[in-house]
Amino acid sequence: MPYFKQPKHLQSLMLLQWPLSYLAMFWILQPFFIYLLFTSLWPLPVLYFVWFFLDWKTPEQGGRRSAWVRNWCAWTHIKDYFPITIQKTKDLSPEHNYLMGVHPHGLLTFGAFCNFCTEATGFSKIFPGITPHLATLSWFFKIPFVREYLMAKGVCSVSQPAIDYLLSHGTGNLVGIVVGGVGEALQSVPNTTTLILRKRKGFVRTALQHGAHLVPTFTFGETEVYDQVLFHKDSWMHKFQSCFRSIFGFYFCVFYGRGFCQGSTGLLPYSLPIVTVVGEPLPLPKIEKPSQEMVEKYHTLYMDALCKLFDQHKTQYGCSEDQKLLFL
Repeated sequence: MPYFKQPKHLQSLMLLQWPLSYLAMFWILQPFFIYLLFTSLWPLPVLYFVWFFLDWKTPEQGGRRSAWVRNWCAWTHIKDYFPITIQKTKDLSPEHNYLMGVHPHGLLTFGAFCNFCTEATGFSKIFPGITPHLATLSWFFKIPFVREYLMAKGVCSVSQPAIDYLLSHGTGNLVGIVVGGVGEALQSVPNTTTLILRKRKGFVRTALQHGAHLVPTFTFGETEVYDQVLFHKDSWMHKFQSCFRSIFGFYFCVFYGRGFCQGSTGLLPYSLPIVTVVGEPLPLPKIEKPSQEMVEKYHTLYMDALCKLFDQHKTQYGCSEDQKLLFL
C-alpha cells in the first residue's frame, strides 16, 4: 500500500470531490427540469431546451469557456491536496496551433484536469498567449447542463469537427487529446508506465492536415494515486467491463484509495505528487492529404520524443533509472 500523508487542510479533502459533485448536481437538475414542465414554472425548462437545441453546435465550434469558472478557488484546493504541478521544458509560440498528446490516462486524469482545465497551476502565466482545450467524449456535450460545465472549463469534444475547428480558426490553440483513451484506464496501476499508443495514429494525421505542432506530455504520478482491482480477460467481471464500455463509452473500473482518516481505505486518492511535464513541440508540415508513410514517420518521431521526455525526467519524479515506457 502506498504511503500517504495527512493533508494540511480537511477542506482540501472535501473540495477534491467538487468536479464529480458538480457533474452529479447537473445530472440531478435534468429530472428536476422535467418536473418543472408540469408546474407553473414550465416556461423555464422550455426556454432552456429551446436554447439547448439552438446552441447544439457550439461544443464543436470552439465552445464557450469562462475565465471565472477556470479560476474558482476549489481548483486551487484540489491542486494543493496532491499537490499537482506543471513543468515547462520549452516555450510555445502563440503564432502556431498545437496538438498535445496527454499521457497516461490514469483513472480520473487529475493532472490534465487541473493543469489544462483550470488556472490552479497558472497555465496562462506559464504559457502566455496559449489557449488550452482538453478533449473528452463527445456524448458528454449532448447532456443538458453537463455540457455547460465542461465548456466553461475549456473542455472540447474529441470529435473530428471540433478538433478541426480549433486548429483552423486563429492561432495559439492547444488541443489536448488523451491518446490512450478509456482503454488506458485499465492499465492504470501503480508503478507501471504502459501506454496505448502504437496503433493510435489518427491524431498525427490530424496534426499534419493542419500543420499543427505535436506536443508530447507525460504526467508523473497519475497512476499512483489509486489502486485498481484487475480482472482476468476470461472473467465475468472483465466481460461486464467490456459490455459497460460498449454502452457508455468508458470502462467500469474497480479502484480504491484512502478514506478521511489516516490508515483507512476509501475512494479519495492518495495525496501523492502529480507532475505534468510539457515537452518540446515537434514541428509538422501542413499536408492536406498525408500519405500513410508520412503519418508513420511522424508517429515514430512523436513516440521517440515522448520516450526522451520520460527518460529525462523519470528519476526526478519517482521512477527508477531502468524503467521504460511500454507501448501497446
